[in-house]
Amino acid sequence: MCGIVGYIGKRDVAPLLLEGLQRLEYRGYDSAGIVITSPKASGLKMVKAKGRVRDLEAKVPKRFAGTTGIAHTRWATHGAPSDENAHPHLDAEGKVAVVHNGIIDNATELRAKLVADGVEFLSETDTEVLVHLVARSQAVTLEEKVREALRHVEGTYGVAVMHADFSDRIVVARNGSPVVLGIGEKEMFVASDIAALVSHTRQIVTLEDGEMATLKADDFRTYTTEGSRTTATPTTVEWEAESYDMGGHDTYMHKEISEQADAVDRVLRGRIDDRFSTVHLGGLNLDAREARGIRRVKILGCGTSYHAGMIGAQLIEELARIPADAEPASEFRYRNPVVDPDTLYVAVSQSGETYDVLAAVQELKRKGARVLGVVNVVGSAIAREADGGMYVHAGPEVCVVSTKCFTNTVVAFALLALHLGRIRDLSVSDGKRLIEGLRKLPAQIAEILKTEDEIKKIAEEYAGAQSMMFIGRVRGYPVALEASLKLKEISYIHAEAYPASELKHGPLALIEPALPTVAIVPDDELLEKNRAALEEIKARSGRILAVAHREQEKADHTIVVPKNETELDPILMGIPLQLLAYHTALAMGRDIDKPRNLAKSVTVE
Repeated sequence: MCGIVGYIGKRDVAPLLLEGLQRLEYRGYDSAGIVITSPKASGLKMVKAKGRVRDLEAKVPKRFAGTTGIAHTRWATHGAPSDENAHPHLDAEGKVAVVHNGIIDNATELRAKLVADGVEFLSETDTEVLVHLVARSQAVTLEEKVREALRHVEGTYGVAVMHADFSDRIVVARNGSPVVLGIGEKEMFVASDIAALVSHTRQIVTLEDGEMATLKADDFRTYTTEGSRTTATPTTVEWEAESYDMGGHDTYMHKEISEQADAVDRVLRGRIDDRFSTVHLGGLNLDAREARGIRRVKILGCGTSYHAGMIGAQLIEELARIPADAEPASEFRYRNPVVDPDTLYVAVSQSGETYDVLAAVQELKRKGARVLGVVNVVGSAIAREADGGMYVHAGPEVCVVSTKCFTNTVVAFALLALHLGRIRDLSVSDGKRLIEGLRKLPAQIAEILKTEDEIKKIAEEYAGAQSMMFIGRVRGYPVALEASLKLKEISYIHAEAYPASELKHGPLALIEPALPTVAIVPDDELLEKNRAALEEIKARSGRILAVAHREQEKADHTIVVPKNETELDPILMGIPLQLLAYHTALAMGRDIDKPRNLAKSVTVE
């Protein structure tokens, strides 16, 4: 959600900032803005625009030179999308500029006090409160002005601040919303995501919550919001700038779907232990004695990560015989849960910065729980807060909706389940069987992707539907949930998922020719039960698309996928449904990479 880019150095800053904003478009936004200055300038120059970065770029004057600047893409929370509500925001004198990710919870109270003191507001945003607080501070340095302003603020923020009287620096701060520094040669960068930095530097510093930094062209320093110096050691980003390009594909989503065979190979690489028919997961920081003491596993995630966690919980129960379940982190953190010392908590997030998941992790840590993180972004907040965990190594995922990261996360859970199972009661023969199945996955995914033309034709037939039903039993139900989410996210077709066993308990009332049903029908112990559900739908003239290991007689269309081990089949059955959602949205002319109202990294409540 939202994006921040900043630069200080000797280069012309506007093109750098606009390029950085384009790299962050995948996060979701509705307006954009840029403010610049230089040591020789007499003040700040700003341009803002509702709409896309290209709309902002069209408004930037030809003579718009500067060597220091900050820029922003806004996802509306306080106030509708508009030029006035776009960031950056300036104070009344035009000396202070602020860009802000997050939400200031006490903005209404602070605004009322400032208005009573004669301050005039130009926007409806919470961020403008912070601008005026900085401007009204009597502190001598910019660092002290920002620190003093932040003392009044309650909520989450990632902020970057410029001041015309301190044109040699940018001051940034973090509390609950990512801020990453990029270290260059006599130039410094700041962003909310490394995607905006990797084409210029691979040396980064990630700020912790409660930490601030001052950036100058040839130097940076970090310190707490209380003023104590902190030690920041730059780390090297593994991802190349080319990883964020489309690579010849029409959309990022299509590129990322097509990368899944290689991505799964990466998450498996170096982790399989053939000698003991298990896997190496050293990052868990969990020895065998501690693993045997686990009495329950609770998996927490949001959206797609929650669905991956549901499959993970089933894998852990089946293979390790430990009671396990998944729950939306956004609900868990508000229901005063009982935190059991014998429960292993697993936090799942592609970005590693999802606010609801991070807040749940922090609450669990406060209560003494052991928490593992399953994330994609190295060095992210959840990765740092957790006691241990696994990186899923999916590589950069730019499209707002997750595909390859979902698949890799489920594979990571299969590895975790196998690891815990072999420590407990899973046999050597079952371990070998599952390892063989895991090794087959990349080739089987590649085989599924070759059927894209067939899936495209099916999608075009269903693109006119007003609503669709997705059903599956046990292992198939989370696959149905994720598939329905994908369809609604990018096509805007209403879609619902139900356990196939629940059809008679309500959803069957909806079945008619105008409501297609997508059924997950694996060759497992529930095959005949699933076929019975197809019979019920067909008897009511419902159209059926089956995803199965063989043609289904009662289905109007069947997408046949390769058979793997029963426990691993859900990983493969989700792939064609990603393509179904993609080609349905494509046939409807949707903006696939940037669906309306959604953001890639949800860093606010």
